[in-house]
Amino acid sequence: MRFDDLFLDEQLLKNLTQLGYEEPTAIQSAAIPIILEGKDILAGAATGTGKSAAFILPILQQLIDEPNQSNHATVLILAPTRELAFQLQHNIKQLSHGLKLNTAIITGGFSPSKQTEMANQHCDILIGTPGRLLNLVSDELLDLTDIDVVVIDEADRMLDMGQGPDVLSLLATIANGFQACLFSATLAGGGIDIFADALLHDAEIVQIDAVNHQADTITQSVYYADNREHKQAILKTLLADDACQRVLIFCNKKQQAEDVAHWLQSQNISAQVMHGDFDQAIRRDKTRKFRQGLIKVMVATDVAARGLDIQDITHVINYDLPIRGDIYIHRIGRTGRAQQSGIAYNLVEPHDRKNLERIEFHLKTSLPIAKIKGLEPNTKKKKAKKKDRNKPRYIAKKDRITEPKNEP
Repeated sequence: MRFDDLFLDEQLLKNLTQLGYEEPTAIQSAAIPIILEGKDILAGAATGTGKSAAFILPILQQLIDEPNQSNHATVLILAPTRELAFQLQHNIKQLSHGLKLNTAIITGGFSPSKQTEMANQHCDILIGTPGRLLNLVSDELLDLTDIDVVVIDEADRMLDMGQGPDVLSLLATIANGFQACLFSATLAGGGIDIFADALLHDAEIVQIDAVNHQADTITQSVYYADNREHKQAILKTLLADDACQRVLIFCNKKQQAEDVAHWLQSQNISAQVMHGDFDQAIRRDKTRKFRQGLIKVMVATDVAARGLDIQDITHVINYDLPIRGDIYIHRIGRTGRAQQSGIAYNLVEPHDRKNLERIEFHLKTSLPIAKIKGLEPNTKKKKAKKKDRNKPRYIAKKDRITEPKNEP
């Protein structure tokens, strides 16, 4: 299937060509016709499979076919984080180039008065996080009565963050019926079912990739390290490869991310740190520098695992392994996007092996082991001792030892 087969406007097709998109992904091929028909949809697909364009393109087409005659937005897109909200705005700007469409964004970290002023001017698409939107609607500073289409992006992430009640309360304020599109990395779990039952009506269900699916475009490998110094030596060697052009390194804790970024800087490697303690303006500036190639390495906690959508990240390196397989998939999904190839390295110290076992169990496969000449690990996995079933068993009772009775 080609984008031409989806009956999209010529300007949209032109924009897709200029962005380098040759043909739709599986989720785009499945979801776009459903949304264009005005049906509700519950869609699940793994990170990096093109979920954003799967709902942005049909929304733009609907606005082309039926231009917004209202003074308020007719499309509402909900995102769990500010980073994702701004990334969605960026994606819409790219795909709607040449079209007279206006978007507004409402999230925490910015002046509510300025945001509502933009949203209450002529606006076609409103993007926001549930908490800030609900506050403004409750204070009667924002009007959502003209909303015809609602998209909930990364619904599983919203539920993990406890945003479910805010979403339901917010959408309950929209008196008229609306088309609902719910997108999630996974459709598993009772939370998604409750979400869907409350919001969707006769929805089409699309499941492209299972929860344990990792993109086929990502090459993964494991490097065993004996200790922190050994791990740092491996990391420095990997980053010295000319193929490492834009690298995202994940750590489990903020202090660890700070330490790794400072160590890389001491090695004259262009690096910066990203975690939740930075305010929105600083985070946007760091993301801009990383996107433009001004910084080679971003060391981040999982605040960047979702919402950071930069197409040409060449490598993801797990300096710390996450404790869950789904988090691992979201992390490595930052590379190998838009049908490009990507590489994921996992640096594993002895204390990380249990996390590696969890991840491999989740993936239902073992990750290949790689070595660097001169940096091979000395640590070997201890083999379990085999029990000698013929050896007599002895049972200790207080101060004496008795041999068990022979069984018939």
